[in-house]
Amino acid sequence: MGYDIERFVGYVNEGLLCSICRDVLEDPLQAPCEHAFCTACIHGWLVHHSNCPEDRQMIDVSLLRPLYRYMRNDLNRLQLHCKNREYGCQMVCSLESIDRHERECEYSQIPCSNPGCTVQVERRNLDSHLAVCEYRSRECPNGCGYTILSVEDTQHNCVAELRTELELLRSEMICRVEEAKHEMESRLDSQRRHMVQKESILQNEIEELKSQMSRMMSDVRSLMAAERQHRQELEQAELEKREL
Repeated sequence: MGYDIERFVGYVNEGLLCSICRDVLEDPLQAPCEHAFCTACIHGWLVHHSNCPEDRQMIDVSLLRPLYRYMRNDLNRLQLHCKNREYGCQMVCSLESIDRHERECEYSQIPCSNPGCTVQVERRNLDSHLAVCEYRSRECPNGCGYTILSVEDTQHNCVAELRTELELLRSEMICRVEEAKHEMESRLDSQRRHMVQKESILQNEIEELKSQMSRMMSDVRSLMAAERQHRQELEQAELEKREL
């Protein structure tokens, strides 16, 4: 939908009106036949039709183009009233800058920022409303440290709130202790498995060393036996030499 033509000051050229809604063009697009439309209007039209609503020439979404620059400039220079005129805003500005003004307009209706409050107030009156809003929050005057809503004043009980908080803390602490316990048990199991593996490796190494020692001792005994045999042979040879 376009901008309500009643908001504009002075004459508005017919070529700057949407061919569908007949209001001043908003976010305009132009067909090859040079008829212009609001983007929302022509997209809605083409859902059910395949031609221009003015001259019935065939058109497609892919053929739509932005408005000619000179027409865009003429459109942006149009002067119009703020949409909040009915609430007291007297601002008149160009179409090019109207959106920026209306985003900041002091007469705009905006929602209360307090959760749960559905009141709409003018931006300029927001601070006054927040000061008396029944959904405003504040710290408990009794010193328990809780933030309470004004609508909950009669229901707030410091002792009950602190007891609830204590129970939550206790539950959280128990959960953390259990988590730490499980983590420590997991680490101990991992270390235990690692130690068992190391022990098995060391035991295998000890057995290998024992086997090597046994072979070495057997070799030493063989060498000693050979040496004795050699010595005996030398002694026998010496005796035979003497006899000769």
